[in-house]
Amino acid sequence: MNRRVVVTGVGLVCGCGIGTDEVWKNIVAGKSGIGPITHFDTTNFDCRIAGEVRGFDPLNWIEKKEIKKMGRFIQLAMAATDFAVKMAGLQVTPEIADSTGVYISSGIGGFDVIEREHSKFLQGGPGKISPFFIPAAIVNLASGFVSIRYGARGPNSATATACSASAHAIGDAMKIIQRDAAEVMIAGGAEAAITPMGVGGFAAMKALSTRNDEPERASRPFDAQRDGFVVGEGAGVLILESLENAQRRGANIIAELVGYGMSGDAFHITQPAEQGDGAYRVTLATLKDAGVAADAVDYVNAHGTSTTIGDAIETVALKRAFGEHAKKLAVSSTKSMTGHLLGGAGGLEAGISVLALRDQILPPTVNYENPDPACDLDYVPNTARKAELRYALSNSFGFGGTNASLLFKKWEAR
Repeated sequence: MNRRVVVTGVGLVCGCGIGTDEVWKNIVAGKSGIGPITHFDTTNFDCRIAGEVRGFDPLNWIEKKEIKKMGRFIQLAMAATDFAVKMAGLQVTPEIADSTGVYISSGIGGFDVIEREHSKFLQGGPGKISPFFIPAAIVNLASGFVSIRYGARGPNSATATACSASAHAIGDAMKIIQRDAAEVMIAGGAEAAITPMGVGGFAAMKALSTRNDEPERASRPFDAQRDGFVVGEGAGVLILESLENAQRRGANIIAELVGYGMSGDAFHITQPAEQGDGAYRVTLATLKDAGVAADAVDYVNAHGTSTTIGDAIETVALKRAFGEHAKKLAVSSTKSMTGHLLGGAGGLEAGISVLALRDQILPPTVNYENPDPACDLDYVPNTARKAELRYALSNSFGFGGTNASLLFKKWEAR
């Protein structure tokens, strides 16, 4: 388990842009990707805003005849993977195909496909259901299509652990490389749940912001006037490699993945555990896995969804895990700009954390205007800033009390 795992490629697609460079530029600029929903008629909906990927044309990445076989989450994963593979300069040759795996997760999968095909069934009966319905909708087909596209014949998997799904994918992929079961893993997650049932379901739980007249100001993690999260869509994919493989092929190494932790709240189906117990323990597990002291961490990309309970409890968990050092931590939630990608959030935010280390820039939490006494850390309010960063932690917490954290390190050859 002593093999070093490095990041050589990052692929990002979300409401803040299509492509890693565009997303990162807008994140650093504090530019929100949230606006009115255009995917469907929201007339009767309490929440009418989301972080849509606007202007996305799957034909830029997928042959026309293949598009009908893929739900939107798969299409977004294909695009993000293309950006990651190109950044990494990765070619899956026959020599490395068996040691190149794919682990791309989703919390919900093809909601759009399920709704569309169910409507066709109701209107015309079972004969109207597409033969591609199942493969276009099921969660693991993002990994399946990516593996087929690149000829990656190594480990192939996916998790559906709610909002921790893609963080689990990246962490599990790291362990696959560490135990010498692969040299390269294409890992991350994707989600496309901006659909009538997706938005309607979260709204029914009273989980969503209803700041419909000010969409860019609606997602406001840690702010005293936060009123719920904003659904986002997109994908985040990393290219992970053993250090030996990356060096052998002369790859440009962006960062190192040094720690991964998991925990379960065993508390409630949607609410986090009291005193942030699950988040606290997953942070300790990640630091233990990395062999890194708490006071070495410089930045936390928080789960920070903009919910009243969640943000306050995550703050408690960070103070418990980091003690006095919590006062020196920079903590930001980029969901303030991207919205919440659900199962794709961990992949997107892991990529953002890697880029923060690469460029030594702290991404901001925008819309932080009204301090909340229950949230009293440095949330990098509203404006990105330069900083000396060595370790960055990325947090993901999911319904059912499933938690994941990833610890990245600035690349140092040592």
